[in-house]
Amino acid sequence: MCGIIGVVGLQDAAPRLVDGLKRLEYRGYDSAGIATLIGDGIDRRRAEGKLVNLANRLKEDPLPGTVGIGHTRWATHGVPTERNAHPHTDGRVAVVHNGIIENYATLRAELQAAGCEFRSDTDTETVVHLISHYWQNGVDPVAATHKALKRLEGAFALAIIFTGEHNLMIAARKGSPLAVGYGDGEMYIGSDALALSHLTNRLSYLEEGDWAVVRRDGVEFRTLGGDVVERAVHVSALSGAMIGKGEHRHYMAKEIFEQPQVIGDSLNALVNPSTRAVSLPDLPFDLATVRRVTIVACGTSYYAGLVAKYWLESVARVPVDIDVASEFRYREPVLEDGGLALFISQSGETADTLAALRYCKEHGQHVVSLVNVPESTMARESHAILQTLAGPEIGVASTKAFTTQLTVLACLTLAVARARGAISAAREAELSQALIEVPARAGEVLNHDERIRAIAEDVMLARDVLYLGRGASYPIALEGALKLKEISYIHAEGYAAGEMKHGPIALIDDSVPVVVIAPGDSLLDKTISNVQETVARGGRVIAFSDADGVERMKDSAVYSITLPAVDPFVAPILYAIPVQLLAYHVAVLKGTDVDQPRNLAKSVTVE
Repeated sequence: MCGIIGVVGLQDAAPRLVDGLKRLEYRGYDSAGIATLIGDGIDRRRAEGKLVNLANRLKEDPLPGTVGIGHTRWATHGVPTERNAHPHTDGRVAVVHNGIIENYATLRAELQAAGCEFRSDTDTETVVHLISHYWQNGVDPVAATHKALKRLEGAFALAIIFTGEHNLMIAARKGSPLAVGYGDGEMYIGSDALALSHLTNRLSYLEEGDWAVVRRDGVEFRTLGGDVVERAVHVSALSGAMIGKGEHRHYMAKEIFEQPQVIGDSLNALVNPSTRAVSLPDLPFDLATVRRVTIVACGTSYYAGLVAKYWLESVARVPVDIDVASEFRYREPVLEDGGLALFISQSGETADTLAALRYCKEHGQHVVSLVNVPESTMARESHAILQTLAGPEIGVASTKAFTTQLTVLACLTLAVARARGAISAAREAELSQALIEVPARAGEVLNHDERIRAIAEDVMLARDVLYLGRGASYPIALEGALKLKEISYIHAEGYAAGEMKHGPIALIDDSVPVVVIAPGDSLLDKTISNVQETVARGGRVIAFSDADGVERMKDSAVYSITLPAVDPFVAPILYAIPVQLLAYHVAVLKGTDVDQPRNLAKSVTVE
């Protein structure tokens, strides 16, 4: 995801902006730029590619000024060229932006009709002209920005400067994180603590919907409604690996708690909340003609694909094959001409998955990759990509990448179902609405953090743990077991609950915790029957269910967590979160290296 930094300072801004951008390189980017206020104007330097290109440009043509903004761009709207690089400006207003403005096309047409001239292909430039338009029509920069923010739909973090206003910068957040840093007679804006670690360790974080008026002597936080609010000042730990974790002890914890935001980001890019309809990126083939889907992935991404198999077959009524990437080519699968081959990878560089992708291209498949890194090899070699907007995931054990994968796969399912005529408009709207509500429901799930930590104190003593689920909850059981293995080193296995009596039930005794994933779907009765089989053998059941399920298992479960009642279609996204928290707290209590577990790497680029 894009990186943002801003300085309202007393010294030259350019070198400090570039230094901050270097600290944001881990996010991935394809261009970079900075802009500063110079006299009564705005000047900027931008460069395609790596930061060294921008640094060289500044050596050749230095940029003075003590107030400025900087950006590393990860292209969404518009190809990654200098023309589309941030900051964007019309000469009066300059903006850097992280996120997607969903209604930019409507706003752009309106502004063009009013005489605004656009010079890029980005959604961000719409923000520039909108603010400038209101400023030119009789309101001050602060009021103009507030008026513009109320018209923006989508997800964004913004930093804005104005010609002639050498003691003003405005920041705004909806969906994407943003922090304000406090200096000595200076103030700063950054995507995270890491971006500002060379300038300050005193930070306030904008909350959802906040915008901030920043001046050298301080900051005023406001809600979208215009009310002034207080935001706490935090002292960031800036040594070693703690940098960039915000208020959390580990990256994994930070990334678990970012899930409401990043799920929302991914939804905002694909679902129109007013029409409750999914809108995928343009695909070079017709989804209505797809007769079979082949899904290939590794590890956690494979489990996301397994959930998608349930969704695509039950909702879109299209047959699905799924393979782990390391096995796919070696069985020499027979692929139907014109089939859809879907590859899932957080990094887009996984060697096994990439090799399988090339096999499918050679065998006449429509190749689509679902990735978190749109400039990755898999993305470049695919016919089309579906992008998750998880942002950088530094913890090796995937959390937010998994739930955003599920989110995008749910949207794909609805798009395929609509194209094939397998779903009514009314049912699509119902399921889209259920998806739109997921970020809020995810926030409710996170409120169980302390309770899950208490359960972890018991689980950490176990040698073996079993996870059970039925239907689309079965892959969540597999994922929960994987998480526990990855970071706590406790042996854990996930099973389809109905398969217990075909072998695994022999493992159960009173020393084995059994984690049951049991949303209130059509399979709940059967899952409860499997719970009874487990209890009869002495198993200690930990139940994740809604209020009805928890009530029905109250005499069987040793521990239970009551999760929100949701449409079963979206339950896998939400039920992934408590199994992540359980694994995290067990690992912390055992004292393992949570973010960098032994023998594991974030991106596996060899077979």
